[in-house]
Amino acid sequence: MATRPDDLKARLEDRADLLEATRLRYRALKGVLESFFWRDRIRNHFELLREVSAAQPEVDATLAALRRRVEAEGWPRDAAPVRLMHEVERLLDAVERAAERRLSSVSEDEAEDLPDTLGARLLRLETEVLDAAPFLGGRVWAQAVELLPRNLPELRAACAAGEVFERVFKRPVTEGAQAFSDDEARELARALPLGAAALVALWERLERYDSRGRVKDFLQRRMRRAPTRVARSGPELLLHAAFWHDVARVRVRAVLEAELAPVVPREPELPALLSWRAALSEDPALRLSARSVLTEGRAGLVETAAALAALSRERPRGAWSEEVAWARLEQAAQRARTEEGPEAEALRDALRLFVMLRGQARTPARLFSPEHARPAGGDVARNRDLVALVQAARHAALRQDG
Repeated sequence: MATRPDDLKARLEDRADLLEATRLRYRALKGVLESFFWRDRIRNHFELLREVSAAQPEVDATLAALRRRVEAEGWPRDAAPVRLMHEVERLLDAVERAAERRLSSVSEDEAEDLPDTLGARLLRLETEVLDAAPFLGGRVWAQAVELLPRNLPELRAACAAGEVFERVFKRPVTEGAQAFSDDEARELARALPLGAAALVALWERLERYDSRGRVKDFLQRRMRRAPTRVARSGPELLLHAAFWHDVARVRVRAVLEAELAPVVPREPELPALLSWRAALSEDPALRLSARSVLTEGRAGLVETAAALAALSRERPRGAWSEEVAWARLEQAAQRARTEEGPEAEALRDALRLFVMLRGQARTPARLFSPEHARPAGGDVARNRDLVALVQAARHAALRQDG
Protein backbone atom coordinates (compact mmCIF):
# COMPACT_ATOMS: atom_id res chain seq x y z
CA MET A 1 0.00 0.00 0.00
CA ALA A 2 1.42 3.40 -0.98
CA THR A 3 2.16 5.85 1.76
CA ARG A 4 -0.17 8.83 1.94
CA PRO A 5 1.50 12.09 0.79
CA ASP A 6 0.63 13.77 4.10
CA ASP A 7 2.75 11.22 5.98
CA LEU A 8 5.84 11.42 3.78
CA LYS A 9 7.34 14.62 5.20
CA ALA A 10 6.91 13.32 8.75
CA ARG A 11 8.86 10.20 7.79
CA LEU A 12 11.82 12.31 6.71
CA GLU A 13 12.33 13.32 10.36
CA ASP A 14 15.12 15.94 10.75
CA ARG A 15 16.32 15.48 7.16
CA ALA A 16 13.47 17.67 5.94
CA ASP A 17 14.82 20.56 8.04
CA LEU A 18 18.28 20.02 6.58
CA LEU A 19 16.96 20.14 3.02
CA GLU A 20 14.84 23.23 3.73
CA ALA A 21 17.89 25.06 5.12
CA THR A 22 20.00 23.84 2.20
CA ARG A 23 17.47 25.15 -0.32
CA LEU A 24 17.69 28.62 1.24
CA ARG A 25 21.50 28.54 1.28
CA TYR A 26 21.71 27.37 -2.33
CA ARG A 27 19.35 30.11 -3.50
CA ALA A 28 21.41 32.78 -1.76
CA LEU A 29 24.72 31.36 -2.97
CA LYS A 30 23.45 31.03 -6.54
CA GLY A 31 22.58 34.73 -6.51
CA VAL A 32 26.03 35.61 -5.18
CA LEU A 33 27.92 33.52 -7.76
CA GLU A 34 25.82 34.64 -10.72
CA SER A 35 25.85 38.37 -9.93
CA PHE A 36 27.88 40.82 -12.05
CA PHE A 37 30.00 41.98 -9.09
CA TRP A 38 30.34 38.45 -7.81
CA ARG A 39 33.79 38.98 -6.25
CA ASP A 40 32.50 41.78 -4.04
CA ARG A 41 29.44 39.71 -3.16
CA ILE A 42 31.61 36.73 -2.19
CA ARG A 43 33.76 38.96 0.04
CA ASN A 44 30.60 39.84 1.95
CA HIS A 45 29.36 36.25 2.15
CA PHE A 46 32.34 34.15 3.22
CA GLU A 47 30.25 32.76 6.07
CA LEU A 48 27.65 31.51 3.57
CA LEU A 49 30.37 29.78 1.52
CA ARG A 50 31.67 28.04 4.63
CA GLU A 51 28.18 27.01 5.80
CA VAL A 52 27.47 25.34 2.45
CA SER A 53 30.91 23.73 2.40
CA ALA A 54 30.58 22.34 5.93
CA ALA A 55 27.10 20.92 5.37
CA GLN A 56 27.70 19.53 1.88
CA PRO A 57 28.80 15.97 2.84
CA GLU A 58 25.65 15.51 4.96
CA VAL A 59 23.49 17.01 2.21
CA ASP A 60 24.95 14.64 -0.40
CA ALA A 61 24.33 11.63 1.84
CA THR A 62 20.76 12.78 2.58
CA LEU A 63 19.91 13.29 -1.08
CA ALA A 64 21.30 9.87 -2.04
CA ALA A 65 19.35 8.11 0.74
CA LEU A 66 16.15 9.99 -0.06
CA ARG A 67 16.48 9.22 -3.77
CA ARG A 68 16.78 5.49 -3.04
CA ARG A 69 13.79 5.62 -0.71
CA VAL A 70 11.60 7.47 -3.21
CA GLU A 71 12.35 4.90 -5.90
CA ALA A 72 11.95 1.88 -3.60
CA GLU A 73 8.67 3.02 -2.01
CA GLY A 74 7.16 4.70 -5.07
CA TRP A 75 6.51 8.12 -3.56
CA PRO A 76 4.30 10.32 -5.78
CA ARG A 77 6.14 13.00 -7.79
CA ASP A 78 3.81 15.75 -6.56
CA ALA A 79 4.49 14.97 -2.87
CA ALA A 80 6.10 17.87 -0.98
CA PRO A 81 9.25 15.92 0.04
CA VAL A 82 9.83 14.79 -3.56
CA ARG A 83 9.36 18.32 -4.90
CA LEU A 84 11.78 19.58 -2.21
CA MET A 85 14.35 16.96 -3.19
CA HIS A 86 14.13 17.85 -6.90
CA GLU A 87 14.42 21.58 -6.19
CA VAL A 88 17.47 21.08 -3.98
CA GLU A 89 19.09 18.92 -6.69
CA ARG A 90 18.34 21.55 -9.34
CA LEU A 91 19.82 24.33 -7.20
CA LEU A 92 22.84 22.14 -6.40
CA ASP A 93 23.56 21.68 -10.11
CA ALA A 94 23.27 25.44 -10.69
CA VAL A 95 25.59 26.26 -7.77
CA GLU A 96 28.16 23.68 -8.92
CA ARG A 97 28.21 25.10 -12.45
CA ALA A 98 28.50 28.67 -11.18
CA ALA A 99 31.26 27.79 -8.71
CA GLU A 100 33.25 25.94 -11.39
CA ARG A 101 32.87 28.83 -13.82
CA ARG A 102 33.96 31.46 -11.28
CA LEU A 103 36.83 29.32 -10.00
CA SER A 104 38.10 28.76 -13.54
CA SER A 105 38.11 32.53 -14.11
CA VAL A 106 40.33 33.33 -11.11
CA SER A 107 42.44 30.17 -10.76
CA GLU A 108 45.41 29.24 -12.93
CA ASP A 109 44.63 25.54 -12.50
CA GLU A 110 43.36 23.52 -15.42
CA ALA A 111 39.81 22.19 -15.22
CA GLU A 112 41.02 18.70 -14.34
CA ASP A 113 43.01 20.12 -11.39
CA LEU A 114 40.00 21.74 -9.74
CA PRO A 115 38.65 20.14 -6.53
CA ASP A 116 36.16 17.31 -7.01
CA THR A 117 33.56 18.31 -4.41
CA LEU A 118 31.45 21.44 -4.15
CA GLY A 119 32.63 22.09 -0.59
CA ALA A 120 36.30 22.02 -1.59
CA ARG A 121 35.61 24.25 -4.61
CA LEU A 122 33.91 26.86 -2.46
CA LEU A 123 36.83 26.95 -0.02
CA ARG A 124 39.27 27.23 -2.95
CA LEU A 125 37.14 30.06 -4.36
CA GLU A 126 37.35 31.89 -1.03
CA THR A 127 41.13 31.59 -1.06
CA GLU A 128 41.44 32.70 -4.68
CA VAL A 129 39.22 35.74 -4.16
CA LEU A 130 41.17 36.80 -1.08
CA ASP A 131 44.47 36.34 -2.91
CA ALA A 132 43.37 38.14 -6.07
CA ALA A 133 41.31 41.05 -4.79
CA PRO A 134 43.19 43.80 -2.93
CA PHE A 135 41.58 45.66 -0.06
CA LEU A 136 40.10 48.98 -1.04
CA GLY A 137 39.56 51.95 1.23
CA GLY A 138 40.71 52.51 4.78
CA ARG A 139 38.01 50.77 6.78
CA VAL A 140 40.20 48.41 8.75
CA TRP A 141 37.36 47.00 10.85
CA ALA A 142 35.33 46.16 7.72
CA GLN A 143 38.36 44.38 6.31
CA ALA A 144 38.74 42.43 9.54
CA VAL A 145 35.09 41.33 9.33
CA GLU A 146 35.68 40.12 5.77
CA LEU A 147 38.79 38.16 6.72
CA LEU A 148 37.31 36.55 9.84
CA PRO A 149 33.98 34.86 9.10
CA ARG A 150 32.30 33.79 12.34
CA ASN A 151 32.12 30.16 11.24
CA LEU A 152 35.85 29.71 10.69
CA PRO A 153 36.78 26.41 12.41
CA GLU A 154 39.83 28.05 13.97
CA LEU A 155 37.69 30.86 15.36
CA ARG A 156 35.23 28.39 16.84
CA ALA A 157 38.07 26.50 18.51
CA ALA A 158 39.54 29.72 19.93
CA CYS A 159 36.12 30.74 21.27
CA ALA A 160 35.56 27.33 22.89
CA ALA A 161 38.88 27.63 24.71
CA GLY A 162 38.13 31.26 25.61
CA GLU A 163 34.85 30.25 27.25
CA VAL A 164 36.76 27.90 29.57
CA PHE A 165 39.28 30.60 30.48
CA GLU A 166 36.59 33.20 31.12
CA ARG A 167 34.55 30.88 33.34
CA VAL A 168 37.57 29.95 35.46
CA PHE A 169 39.30 33.33 35.78
CA LYS A 170 36.48 35.88 35.62
CA ARG A 171 35.29 35.15 39.15
CA PRO A 172 36.70 37.22 42.04
CA VAL A 173 39.96 36.00 43.57
CA THR A 174 39.64 35.10 47.27
CA GLU A 175 42.80 35.37 49.35
CA GLY A 176 44.05 31.97 50.40
CA ALA A 177 41.66 30.09 48.10
CA GLN A 178 42.75 27.86 45.23
CA ALA A 179 42.98 29.64 41.91
CA PHE A 180 41.18 26.71 40.25
CA SER A 181 39.98 23.25 41.17
CA ASP A 182 41.43 19.97 39.94
CA ASP A 183 38.60 19.56 37.44
CA GLU A 184 39.20 23.07 36.17
CA ALA A 185 42.93 22.33 35.91
CA ARG A 186 42.12 19.42 33.60
CA GLU A 187 39.89 21.68 31.49
CA LEU A 188 42.65 24.29 31.31
CA ALA A 189 45.16 21.62 30.28
CA ARG A 190 42.95 20.74 27.31
CA ALA A 191 41.98 24.31 26.42
CA LEU A 192 45.43 25.93 26.48
CA PRO A 193 46.97 24.06 23.50
CA LEU A 194 43.63 24.18 21.63
CA GLY A 195 43.36 27.94 22.05
CA ALA A 196 47.03 28.57 21.27
CA ALA A 197 46.92 26.59 18.01
CA ALA A 198 43.68 28.26 16.93
CA LEU A 199 45.01 31.76 17.60
CA VAL A 200 48.23 31.06 15.71
CA ALA A 201 46.17 29.92 12.70
CA LEU A 202 43.98 33.03 12.87
CA TRP A 203 46.91 35.44 13.05
CA GLU A 204 48.55 33.60 10.13
CA ARG A 205 45.33 33.95 8.13
CA LEU A 206 45.32 37.70 8.72
CA GLU A 207 49.00 37.94 7.82
CA ARG A 208 48.50 35.99 4.61
CA TYR A 209 45.58 37.96 3.19
CA ASP A 210 46.50 41.43 4.48
CA SER A 211 49.94 42.01 2.99
CA ARG A 212 50.28 45.45 4.57
CA GLY A 213 49.53 44.05 8.02
CA ARG A 214 47.08 46.79 8.92
CA VAL A 215 44.32 44.48 10.12
CA LYS A 216 46.61 42.29 12.22
CA ASP A 217 48.31 45.30 13.84
CA PHE A 218 44.94 46.93 14.48
CA LEU A 219 43.59 43.87 16.28
CA GLN A 220 46.78 43.07 18.21
CA ARG A 221 46.81 46.58 19.67
CA ARG A 222 43.33 45.92 21.06
CA MET A 223 43.62 42.32 22.22
CA ARG A 224 44.72 43.27 25.77
CA ARG A 225 41.61 45.34 26.41
CA ALA A 226 39.02 43.61 28.56
CA PRO A 227 35.86 42.86 26.53
CA THR A 228 32.99 45.15 27.52
CA ARG A 229 30.17 43.73 25.40
CA VAL A 230 28.99 40.50 23.87
CA ALA A 231 31.15 39.51 20.91
CA ARG A 232 29.20 39.09 17.69
CA SER A 233 31.44 39.66 14.66
CA GLY A 234 34.50 37.61 13.78
CA PRO A 235 37.03 40.24 14.94
CA GLU A 236 35.18 40.69 18.23
CA LEU A 237 35.23 36.93 18.82
CA LEU A 238 38.97 36.85 18.09
CA LEU A 239 39.68 39.72 20.50
CA HIS A 240 37.55 38.07 23.20
CA ALA A 241 39.34 34.72 22.82
CA ALA A 242 42.80 36.31 22.65
CA PHE A 243 42.20 38.39 25.81
CA TRP A 244 41.08 35.45 27.94
CA HIS A 245 43.81 33.19 26.56
CA ASP A 246 46.40 35.76 27.66
CA VAL A 247 44.77 36.02 31.11
CA ALA A 248 44.79 32.22 31.48
CA ARG A 249 48.46 31.94 30.51
CA VAL A 250 49.51 34.59 33.02
CA ARG A 251 47.39 33.19 35.88
CA VAL A 252 48.39 29.56 35.30
CA ARG A 253 52.08 30.48 35.12
CA ALA A 254 51.81 32.46 38.36
CA VAL A 255 50.23 29.51 40.19
CA LEU A 256 52.76 26.98 38.92
CA GLU A 257 55.75 29.26 39.50
CA ALA A 258 54.70 29.71 43.13
CA GLU A 259 54.34 25.95 43.60
CA LEU A 260 57.50 24.91 41.76
CA ALA A 261 59.99 27.63 42.72
CA PRO A 262 62.87 27.84 41.98
CA VAL A 263 62.00 25.90 38.80
CA VAL A 264 60.19 28.14 36.31
CA PRO A 265 57.65 26.32 34.09
CA ARG A 266 58.02 26.91 30.38
CA GLU A 267 55.13 27.79 28.11
CA PRO A 268 54.85 24.42 26.29
CA GLU A 269 54.98 22.59 29.65
CA LEU A 270 51.89 24.24 31.17
CA PRO A 271 49.25 21.72 29.96
CA ALA A 272 51.31 18.70 31.10
CA LEU A 273 52.01 20.29 34.49
CA LEU A 274 48.35 21.17 34.99
CA SER A 275 47.26 17.59 34.26
CA TRP A 276 49.90 16.19 36.61
CA ARG A 277 48.99 18.69 39.33
CA ALA A 278 45.32 17.70 39.14
CA ALA A 279 46.11 13.97 39.15
CA LEU A 280 48.27 14.28 42.28
CA SER A 281 45.15 14.82 44.40
CA GLU A 282 44.01 11.28 43.51
CA ASP A 283 47.44 9.64 43.50
CA PRO A 284 50.10 11.55 45.51
CA ALA A 285 52.77 9.09 44.31
CA LEU A 286 52.11 9.78 40.62
CA ARG A 287 55.28 10.50 38.66
CA LEU A 288 55.46 13.29 36.11
CA SER A 289 55.87 11.45 32.83
CA ALA A 290 58.45 12.60 30.31
CA ARG A 291 56.69 13.80 27.15
CA SER A 292 57.62 15.58 23.96
CA VAL A 293 57.90 18.84 25.92
CA LEU A 294 59.66 17.32 28.96
CA THR A 295 62.86 15.31 29.04
CA GLU A 296 63.38 12.73 31.76
CA GLY A 297 65.76 15.02 33.63
CA ARG A 298 63.49 18.05 33.29
CA ALA A 299 60.53 16.05 34.62
CA GLY A 300 62.65 14.97 37.59
CA LEU A 301 63.69 18.56 38.23
CA VAL A 302 60.05 19.66 38.36
CA GLU A 303 59.16 16.74 40.64
CA THR A 304 62.06 17.60 42.95
CA ALA A 305 60.97 21.23 43.23
CA ALA A 306 57.36 20.22 43.96
CA ALA A 307 58.38 17.64 46.57
CA LEU A 308 60.77 20.05 48.30
CA ALA A 309 58.08 22.75 48.37
CA ALA A 310 55.64 20.28 49.93
CA LEU A 311 58.16 19.43 52.67
CA SER A 312 58.83 23.12 53.30
CA ARG A 313 55.20 24.00 53.83
CA GLU A 314 53.20 23.51 57.00
CA ARG A 315 52.28 19.89 57.60
CA PRO A 316 48.90 18.92 56.11
CA ARG A 317 46.09 17.66 58.26
CA GLY A 318 45.13 14.01 58.21
CA ALA A 319 47.24 11.04 57.28
CA TRP A 320 50.67 12.08 56.10
CA SER A 321 54.02 10.34 56.28
CA GLU A 322 57.17 12.44 56.30
CA GLU A 323 59.26 9.35 55.54
CA VAL A 324 57.24 8.74 52.38
CA ALA A 325 57.59 12.41 51.41
CA TRP A 326 61.37 12.28 51.78
CA ALA A 327 61.48 9.03 49.77
CA ARG A 328 59.55 10.67 46.92
CA LEU A 329 61.89 13.65 47.01
CA GLU A 330 64.88 11.35 46.74
CA GLN A 331 63.35 9.44 43.82
CA ALA A 332 62.66 12.72 42.00
CA ALA A 333 66.22 13.92 42.63
CA GLN A 334 67.51 10.67 41.15
CA ARG A 335 65.70 11.48 37.88
CA ALA A 336 67.11 15.01 37.82
CA ARG A 337 70.63 14.03 38.88
CA THR A 338 72.28 14.94 35.58
CA GLU A 339 70.38 18.18 34.98
CA GLU A 340 72.42 21.37 34.77
CA GLY A 341 71.61 25.03 34.36
CA PRO A 342 70.44 27.96 36.49
CA GLU A 343 67.30 26.21 37.74
CA ALA A 344 69.15 23.06 38.76
CA GLU A 345 71.72 25.17 40.59
CA ALA A 346 68.97 27.17 42.32
CA LEU A 347 67.41 23.89 43.45
CA ARG A 348 70.77 22.76 44.87
CA ASP A 349 71.02 26.09 46.70
CA ALA A 350 67.54 25.54 48.15
CA LEU A 351 68.61 22.14 49.47
CA ARG A 352 71.83 23.57 50.91
CA LEU A 353 69.77 26.25 52.65
CA PHE A 354 67.49 23.54 54.02
CA VAL A 355 70.53 21.79 55.51
CA MET A 356 71.86 25.06 56.93
CA LEU A 357 68.56 25.92 58.55
CA ARG A 358 68.16 22.48 60.14
CA GLY A 359 64.43 22.61 59.28
CA GLN A 360 62.22 21.42 62.12
CA ALA A 361 59.49 18.89 61.34
CA ARG A 362 56.54 21.17 62.07
CA THR A 363 58.01 24.49 61.00
CA PRO A 364 58.18 25.52 57.33
CA ALA A 365 61.77 25.99 56.20
CA ARG A 366 60.89 29.24 54.46
CA LEU A 367 59.94 30.82 57.82
CA PHE A 368 63.58 30.66 58.90
CA SER A 369 65.92 33.53 58.15
CA PRO A 370 69.25 32.63 56.51
CA GLU A 371 70.94 35.27 58.66
CA HIS A 372 70.28 33.16 61.75
CA ALA A 373 71.37 29.86 60.25
CA ARG A 374 74.62 28.18 61.04
CA PRO A 375 76.90 27.69 58.04
CA ALA A 376 76.67 24.28 56.43
CA GLY A 377 79.58 21.95 56.51
CA GLY A 378 82.12 22.20 53.75
CA ASP A 379 81.09 18.90 52.14
CA VAL A 380 77.49 20.06 51.80
CA ALA A 381 78.46 23.51 50.53
CA ARG A 382 80.61 21.99 47.78
CA ASN A 383 78.34 19.06 46.94
CA ARG A 384 76.58 19.29 43.55
CA ASP A 385 74.88 15.90 43.64
CA LEU A 386 71.12 16.41 44.04
CA VAL A 387 70.57 13.00 45.62
CA ALA A 388 73.35 13.55 48.15
CA LEU A 389 71.94 16.98 49.01
CA VAL A 390 68.47 15.50 49.52
CA GLN A 391 69.94 12.84 51.81
CA ALA A 392 71.80 15.51 53.77
CA ALA A 393 68.62 17.58 54.14
CA ARG A 394 66.65 14.53 55.21
CA HIS A 395 69.31 13.61 57.78
CA ALA A 396 69.35 17.16 59.15
CA ALA A 397 65.56 17.37 59.46
CA LEU A 398 65.08 13.94 61.03
CA ARG A 399 67.99 14.44 63.42
CA GLN A 400 66.52 17.76 64.53
CA ASP A 401 63.13 16.12 64.91
CA GLY A 402 64.64 13.41 67.03
